[in-house]
Amino acid sequence: MALLNFKPRATAAAAQLPRASGQLEALLDGFSIEVMPRTAEKVEDFRALLPAGTRVYIAHIDGTPIEDMVTTAARLARDGFAVMPHFPARIIRDKAMLADWIARYQGEAGVDQALLLAGGVADPKGDFHCSMQLMETGLFDKAGFKRLHVAGHPEGSRDIDPDGGNKMVMEALRWKQAFAQRTDAKMAIATQFCFEAAPVIAWANRLAAEGIDLPIHIGVAGPAKLQTMIKFAITCGVGPSLRVLQRRARDVTKLVLPFEPIDFLSDLAAHKAAHPDFTIARVHFFPLGGIKTTCDWTRAHGGASGQPAAIAAA
Repeated sequence: MALLNFKPRATAAAAQLPRASGQLEALLDGFSIEVMPRTAEKVEDFRALLPAGTRVYIAHIDGTPIEDMVTTAARLARDGFAVMPHFPARIIRDKAMLADWIARYQGEAGVDQALLLAGGVADPKGDFHCSMQLMETGLFDKAGFKRLHVAGHPEGSRDIDPDGGNKMVMEALRWKQAFAQRTDAKMAIATQFCFEAAPVIAWANRLAAEGIDLPIHIGVAGPAKLQTMIKFAITCGVGPSLRVLQRRARDVTKLVLPFEPIDFLSDLAAHKAAHPDFTIARVHFFPLGGIKTTCDWTRAHGGASGQPAAIAAA
C-alpha cells in the first residue's frame, strides 16, 4: 500500500514543533482538505498523499460542470476517502436541480455528506440565495445524508453583513443550531481560513456563550508563497488576521520563504489543550500552495486523518 512507503518532506517549520508538538498533533488528528476538480486532476494518486478515510471537500466553483464534480467525487470515494462536495445555493437553479445533484452524487459516488453554503456569486441564479433554504427543502434528509456542514466566518462576512457587523451571521448560525437540534443531521461549522489565533478563539467562545455549540472545523491556509497567501486572503475577504501576513511582508528576509501555519495552529492547539471544552474540533486545510505541499506539511507535523470513528463524532 502506497501510504506505508510514504515519507513526508521535511519543512523548515518542523524545527518549531517542540513548542507544542503533542498538542499540535492532537489538533491535526482527523484533519480534512479541500480540492477542486481541475486541481484534483493533477494528482496522480491521492492515496500516496493522504491517509485512508480523510475527509476531502470538493469545492464547486461557478462554471464547473456537475459532471466534473461527480467524477471527482467518485474517484475519491473509490480510493477510500470520505467525500464532501460543496452545494453552493446561489448557483443551484431550483429544487429539481438540487435533487438531481444529490441523486448523481449518491448514485455514482455514494456521497452522504455535504457542505452547504451560499456560494461565491453575488446574484442567485435561481430560487436559492442561502444554505438555510437548501436545508429547508428536506431533500438531504430524504436522501439519507448523514452529515451537513455549514459555513462559518470568524472575522465576519460583508457578503452577509454589508455594514461590517455580524448580526445576520449570528442569526444564521442560531438558525442552523436549532436545525441541528430538531433533526438527526450531524452538523459542524467549516470556516474561512484565518491567520491569527486570538480572533478565532474569541469568536468560538462567543458562539459557545450564545448556545451555539456545533463543532468548529477551523479553516487553515496550507503553506504557500507569501504573495499567493496575500492574494487569496484579500480575494476571500479575510479580515483582521490579514495583519499577520502584512507584518511578514515587511520583513524582507522572509519574503522568499513560504508562509506556514505553524504559529496559528500551535496557538490554537495550546488553547484547546488548556480548555478541553473548546469547540474547535478539527482542522480543515485550503491547499493554497498546492495539494502535495499541504499534504506533506501535515504529515511532517504529525497530522493524522482517516480515523472513521473520530471523523463521525465531529
